[in-house]
Amino acid sequence: MGKIIAIANQKGGVGKTTTSINLSACLAEKGKKVLVIDTDPQGNTTSGFGIEKNDLENTIYELILGECSIRDCIIKNVLENVSVLPANVNLAAAEIELIGVERKEYILKNEVDYVKGEYDFIIIDCPPSLNMLTINAMTTADSVLVPIQCEYYALEGLSQLIHTVNLVKERLNPELDMEGVVFTMYDSRTNLSTQVVENVKQNLKQKIYTTLIPRNIRLAEAPSFGQPINKYDPKSAGAEAYLQLADEIISCSGQTGSVS
Repeated sequence: MGKIIAIANQKGGVGKTTTSINLSACLAEKGKKVLVIDTDPQGNTTSGFGIEKNDLENTIYELILGECSIRDCIIKNVLENVSVLPANVNLAAAEIELIGVERKEYILKNEVDYVKGEYDFIIIDCPPSLNMLTINAMTTADSVLVPIQCEYYALEGLSQLIHTVNLVKERLNPELDMEGVVFTMYDSRTNLSTQVVENVKQNLKQKIYTTLIPRNIRLAEAPSFGQPINKYDPKSAGAEAYLQLADEIISCSGQTGSVS
């Protein structure tokens, strides 16, 4: 059975989408079958895989409204072993459309249940807010991975996110766990990055991944070419870091084989 990881942090610009794209691609490179679900109306994860998001007939928006099935929406083998459930700006209206809908917190989960046995990992990119889309991601997920930028306000908002995870666990999804924290935009040349890492380690009880994702120009460039970093520049520090993170995630999930 595949493991479902929601990548969440209500702060914008911390590397959620970068992590969703590159972790997925690196898990796939390790031979794992991966489904990436884009729940952010900006659709940056979708376009980061080179998908023309505005030309799509079926996206997660149509899925949430019940206008199509999950199999109608999934774009298969965008890369080898990577399929994508795409999003675009239409998704911004979902919150309003769902007013009054019963059990709206479980719409995504009910659909993903149909296909989760076909993948080793399902990675969900969450929007930078704690809204109904994020709640849907968390009711679907087994765990939440939190990217934290190595900057002064790194811990700000994190306690609220952990509180939300705990609330979802208590009321909607008792299986939900904190996957842990991964540091992004790490710059070994600055004292600040080192201090932030130490500060978070002292203040957080959560698991912290040993992989540090560096501040890397190639990582920043890759999405504009519609490629993950391991395809755009496989020898870059960013590619090496995400491959290392993929190894850590595989090892923590206890997965040895792959879905055939």
